Amino acid sequence: QLQASGGGLVQAGGSLRLSCAASGIRSNINAMGWYRQAPGKQRELVAVSDSGGATNYADSVKGRFTISRDNAKNTVYLQMNSLKPEDTAVYYCNANIGTFKVNYWGKGTQVTVSS
Repeated sequence: QLQASGGGLVQAGGSLRLSCAASGIRSNINAMGWYRQAPGKQRELVAVSDSGGATNYADSVKGRFTISRDNAKNTVYLQMNSLKPEDTAVYYCNANIGTFKVNYWGKGTQVTVSS
């Protein structure tokens, strides 16, 4: 189970921090990350961190967002700074787990950035 929190309403230029904790996981977590889906658009990768600490970001968030993990707590964070109205979306936590690389998804948390 993935439980995300930290979404909300913020003005442009503001910051939010998302958290996602994985519970009940019995296999190794290969990667954890964040995706987002804006109204009328496809879900897209925001940022991902693999088990070795390597990270990957969407071009649109590079330099503004930072992903981090606490492996001991099976938790991933997304620090979002300099938020823009186009960052408005439902943000989903993702975990890729086990030998068969199964993807698990959290329920999503709404992030709204007002101009």
